[in-house]
Amino acid sequence: MIVANLFNNSNMNIYLIIILAAILVDYVLNLAADYLNTSALSKELPDEFEGVYDEEEYKRSQEYTRERTRFGIVSATFGVIVILAFWFLGGFNELDQLVRSWNYGTIVTGLFYIGLLMLGQTILSLPFSLYSTFVIEEKYGFNKTTAGTFITDMAKGLLLSVLLGLPLLAGIIWFFDSFETYAWLYAWGVATAFILIVQFIAPTWIMPLFNKFSPLEEGELRQAIMEYANSVNFPLEGLYVMDGSKRSTKSNAFFTGFGKNKRIALFDTLIDKHTVPELVAILAHEIGHYKKKHIQKSMIISVVHMGVMFALLQFFLTSEGLFEAFFMEQASVYAGLVFFGMLYAPIEMVLSIFMQYFSRKNEFEADRFAAETTGANEPMIEALKKLSVHNLSNLTPHRLYVFLKYSHPPVMERIRAIREVQNT
Repeated sequence: MIVANLFNNSNMNIYLIIILAAILVDYVLNLAADYLNTSALSKELPDEFEGVYDEEEYKRSQEYTRERTRFGIVSATFGVIVILAFWFLGGFNELDQLVRSWNYGTIVTGLFYIGLLMLGQTILSLPFSLYSTFVIEEKYGFNKTTAGTFITDMAKGLLLSVLLGLPLLAGIIWFFDSFETYAWLYAWGVATAFILIVQFIAPTWIMPLFNKFSPLEEGELRQAIMEYANSVNFPLEGLYVMDGSKRSTKSNAFFTGFGKNKRIALFDTLIDKHTVPELVAILAHEIGHYKKKHIQKSMIISVVHMGVMFALLQFFLTSEGLFEAFFMEQASVYAGLVFFGMLYAPIEMVLSIFMQYFSRKNEFEADRFAAETTGANEPMIEALKKLSVHNLSNLTPHRLYVFLKYSHPPVMERIRAIREVQNT
């Protein structure tokens, strides 16, 4: 009945049109990018990887890309069908009437409303997560996650959401429900403080809940890393090995935290597969992010973005049309948070493309820093090649796919850029 009335109404709600268009455009655009990306897979191994990738392993990497793409399309299609069905069958309003019938205050009712939506999303996505981990990743030799680890990770994630997320969400609902003028400013301030605190405590309190971090033991590798760190005047206080092999055979390294809590973590799988010079180059890349202030810049952009988002949220929370677009009988701050998130999707899509570009630019800068400060290009190039092979990376991604989804440049572009450092 709702759908019939909707399409019989010549004055269709503008918010509904924008949100529906955003969902469909995003879906079609990503579908096109997926198609082009798999079409761009080349049977011919790039010359750069001759002797690194054997023919069978290269074919396997392409099949991995195809299978993950097919899986992503099925998952995305299911997601679009579910959200549209829930929306146009009046699910948002029915859920609102249910939680209101429990007769709690605005904040508790809002927490139930958003919490149940998130719980439903988690339950519906669970089969896809299980299939991805225990079928696809298992098939290609990556998965090391046990059923126990998978369940424990979910439980810990839920606990963190309750302990950290619920107080923040309750505060935001209270601000917008209690203040007419400066609610967005109060919410922005509290959310910013929350993010900074989490960034500060994550390395020592949150991340160890999921992985074991052991100080890198004394030896050739630690000595080489410390000598490099001293050469670039980087006070390396936290150098750890993370048990990445607990969940996957894939390799990685990352820099996290700030102040005295900053640390660099190397996956144990990374150490097992690379030489000392390659590992030093990888660590130099991570230090490059710090030296080039990439983390600080990203944080500033995120905080400013959040402020703009909260300011817009306050404006749209007073719009009856936004709630009418979701067939709501009553307006509320908590439902408005959900609906605004969907209305904001087109802006978020554009911003994500910008942030992906910004991230790829940072990766080039960090690569260049590593090549220049270590005085050698080949260790970093060899490390990138090995990482690509071990992770079955796509060597020939389509430009549109990179433009929309890649936070790191394609490996061939990174290698070309590193080689140019020798010529400057």
